[in-house]
Amino acid sequence: MTGSTRSMFMQNFISQRALGWLSLILFILTIPVGNWVVMNVGLVCVKDGPCLIPVAPNMMAPSAVLLAGFALVLRDAVQSLLGKRWTLFAIVVGAAISGFLSDPVIVVGSTCAFLFSELADFAVYTPLRERHLSVAIVASGLVGSLVDSIIFLSLAFGSLEFIAGQVLGKFWMSLIAGSVLMVYRRCRTNPVSADRVATIS
Repeated sequence: MTGSTRSMFMQNFISQRALGWLSLILFILTIPVGNWVVMNVGLVCVKDGPCLIPVAPNMMAPSAVLLAGFALVLRDAVQSLLGKRWTLFAIVVGAAISGFLSDPVIVVGSTCAFLFSELADFAVYTPLRERHLSVAIVASGLVGSLVDSIIFLSLAFGSLEFIAGQVLGKFWMSLIAGSVLMVYRRCRTNPVSADRVATIS
């Protein structure tokens, strides 16, 4: 390995690690941010309940579903750049931070929902991601959103009234995030060569 090649390798490694740490921090923050959003942002805020947004005709969901897509992208980045151990670490730390910073009304529900839904999502997503990324995204998104919805709504608000909207909303966000991930991975694995770019231009 020449000096210039070694230098480029080190720069790429450092930039990837930096991106991994940034993704880890943002992923951890998705849960307290989601807890604030669900109580403060929405078209309608139910008294002693969540703030809601439409996810389908005549179907509303707690506004925190908006964070689901970001969480999926960030978790994939952490797992790709830092590894599975750091992903599990981020899930546990995110749940712990939720316990300290969340509104007392939703602290138990949000903490338990985040912890168990992310672990369920991780358990489904991890073995499938390398061979069948699209299947991994859909399957893990469904499992994670179902676990999250049941735990969060029942513990935080004592009702499963919005469970259909919650599951559907998280699923939409997961599909959007999954599409972004697939395009990004395809671009990374099949980069356009410099000669081809020059020919096109």
